[in-house]
Amino acid sequence: MSAAAAPPREIEGTGYEAVIGLEVHAQLLTRSKMFCSCSTAYFDSPPNSNTCPVCLGLPGTLPVMNREAVEKTVLTALALGCEIPPFTKFDRKNYFYPDLPKGYQISQYDLPLSRNGRLVFEVDGREVRCGITRVHLEEDTGTLKHAGDLIHEATSSLVDLNRAGVPLMEIVGEPDLRTAEEAREYVTRLRQVLMYIGVNDGSMERGSLRCDANVSLRRVGSTEYGTKVEIKNMNSFRAVHRALEYEIARQLQVLQDGGTLVQETRGWIETENRTVSQRSKEQAHDYRYFPEPDLPPLELDGQYVERIRARLPELPDARQRRFQSQYGLSAYDAALLTASREEADAFEAIAGSGVSAKLAANWMIGDVARLANAHHLPVARSGLGVTGLSALLRLLESGAVNGTTAKELLDELYAAGGDPEALVRDRGLGQVSDEAALAAIVDEVIAANPQVVADFQGGKEQALGRLVGNVMKASGGRADARLVNKLLRERLAG
Repeated sequence: MSAAAAPPREIEGTGYEAVIGLEVHAQLLTRSKMFCSCSTAYFDSPPNSNTCPVCLGLPGTLPVMNREAVEKTVLTALALGCEIPPFTKFDRKNYFYPDLPKGYQISQYDLPLSRNGRLVFEVDGREVRCGITRVHLEEDTGTLKHAGDLIHEATSSLVDLNRAGVPLMEIVGEPDLRTAEEAREYVTRLRQVLMYIGVNDGSMERGSLRCDANVSLRRVGSTEYGTKVEIKNMNSFRAVHRALEYEIARQLQVLQDGGTLVQETRGWIETENRTVSQRSKEQAHDYRYFPEPDLPPLELDGQYVERIRARLPELPDARQRRFQSQYGLSAYDAALLTASREEADAFEAIAGSGVSAKLAANWMIGDVARLANAHHLPVARSGLGVTGLSALLRLLESGAVNGTTAKELLDELYAAGGDPEALVRDRGLGQVSDEAALAAIVDEVIAANPQVVADFQGGKEQALGRLVGNVMKASGGRADARLVNKLLRERLAG
């Protein structure tokens, strides 16, 4: 869908609409850099330790292309429905940054690895279709460590070139987005796809996934673009949303006051909740692109592309729809369970172990999600693991333990690990379902709580819960709660 064809979304009562296009940079999960054998594990390394003559740009060195980086870029492009042209090449993008040691970046310009893709998602029940102009491959820059106040005046800056040369995909979206909410959801869903296919770790905080936004305003109904402003330094979904909201409001105020917008690059300042001007926006000719002379062009034949396509896993949207049809889950539950590939795999393993899909879903979405967040550990990598959770839920479903005991065991074993079946056997935690044994406890509780009994018989339904709680306490939490309810109602009705 072109920007001109995207449905208009007027900024309420203003006559203007925002036009937003996103450029997402994603570091690829490879062991070595794009053009040399240096490690990509740079984050916790001492400054400038993951470097060599190639990534330092020393004279006389030659780059060697990383095959895995090319394959993962093609895999990403296929996941986004892109066309893969049979011929592609690398280009030199000339500009000077202090953290770009060669003085140019090896990137792609007019013949990228892919083009013409799309990402489809929903926002507030509306389908949003955003075109993908291209997915191309380049090398990352180094990083600058600033002392002092970077916003107003940095007193000094130090260069760390560990990141220089890390394989970097650029995913260029069409200007088909109209609101900050759509932009945030676009980045969220794109990140989900990248993590599903295993090409990126999704960490915006660490900078392995970065987003720049181009935003302009125009009159509703116009097909001409307004003055485009680029926004940088957004390192979270929340920052993307807030920065775009601010920038749209800023541009609208300038236009309503009769002012003129200028094409520029602005940075998002999280602590001040505003964007600030950084520099005038460059045009393509400013970079003086020309074909990279030290790298041969690539010819990607159909068989090569189809071999990579065969590696695509089931993508999130398709898996969500299958979960609804195969397991009878609601759209909401299916969306939660397919939010990450790891969680979806865990759910399917549990459902395939003899546990009902509905029970597995309820526990994965509820108590398991609570513990995963608390321990920062998904169930597949927890001490209990998928096998242990499956065993615990089979005990619950068979009636061997009740819900209270199952939750207590989950809390105990989630991080530490252990065998639920052995603990139930060794500690005598099995559910009490013997009607005669429970009837005796029920009678004792009724006799000991005459006022609560009178309340229930007087119409206070919630009083029954107090009686059930007393029976559960008297049984050490092991009573079959459904049977206790039944026995209490029978006796109190009599």
